[in-house]
Amino acid sequence: MIQRIVLIKLTDDHATPANRRTLVEHTQAVLTALPGVRNVTVGTPSDDKSQQSWDVGITLHFDDMESLEQYRVHPTHRRYVDEFLKPQMAVIKAWNFEVT
Repeated sequence: MIQRIVLIKLTDDHATPANRRTLVEHTQAVLTALPGVRNVTVGTPSDDKSQQSWDVGITLHFDDMESLEQYRVHPTHRRYVDEFLKPQMAVIKAWNFEVT
């Protein structure tokens, strides 16, 4: 199984509690519905130190790298990233791990 961890830092004008909640809810709804995604968790930092670096964390699970690659190029995912996420983010980092 592949675990993908994504951390997002929003621009200052988007880094509000209300916008973080909206981003979490929208992200959960959109990404959960994509083919190949086995599980999605989305959250916000639980402490001030974490919030200084990141605004939202996403963890996704896939059966394999092929499923992850299909997810990455899926039109719904591309719209989510390009039209919803990019206009409000300053930084995004993603890592993939093989887990048992």
